Amino acid sequence: MSKNQSKLEGKAVEVLLSEEQIRARIAEMGTAITHDYAGKPLKLVGVLKGSFMFMADLARAIDLPLKVDFIGTSSYQGTKSSGVVRITSDLSRPIEGEHVLLVEDIVDTGLTMKYLLENLETRRPDSVKVCALLHKPSRTQVKVPIDYKGFEIPDAFVVGYGLDWDGRLRNLPYIGAVRR
Repeated sequence: MSKNQSKLEGKAVEVLLSEEQIRARIAEMGTAITHDYAGKPLKLVGVLKGSFMFMADLARAIDLPLKVDFIGTSSYQGTKSSGVVRITSDLSRPIEGEHVLLVEDIVDTGLTMKYLLENLETRRPDSVKVCALLHKPSRTQVKVPIDYKGFEIPDAFVVGYGLDWDGRLRNLPYIGAVRR
């Protein structure tokens, strides 16, 4: 098995996006966000658990003073979506009057993001925008705005760089597609 593959329960994980590709795209996104929020107080809200690596790197790529917080959601049981979104860990501080950038690892069906956007809007922020590292347009059930998008990917189960397979493989430095 090559350096670019891992094995999990008999399934191969092949590199879809390299560490270098991810790093370069996040730098570009950070520059755009820095420009768009110049002079505005910005709060990054990471969607746990998958966004933690992306958000850390994104925060370092944004050349502005910023606040960070996290919100936990769940719609998966193991490797299957339950279709029901629930908050597992709420924000630690109010967002009223703040410019919020919701940082997500992947927008798949759009259901989780729609739920979060509706929930956060009730908390009266000045603005809420979405930053997603990955988007799977072929799986969209509900269209949601993605103001800053890293990559569009095909309909594959992906792991690494914070994304998991039943809690594992988040630590891969790249994003890999699980091949059966």
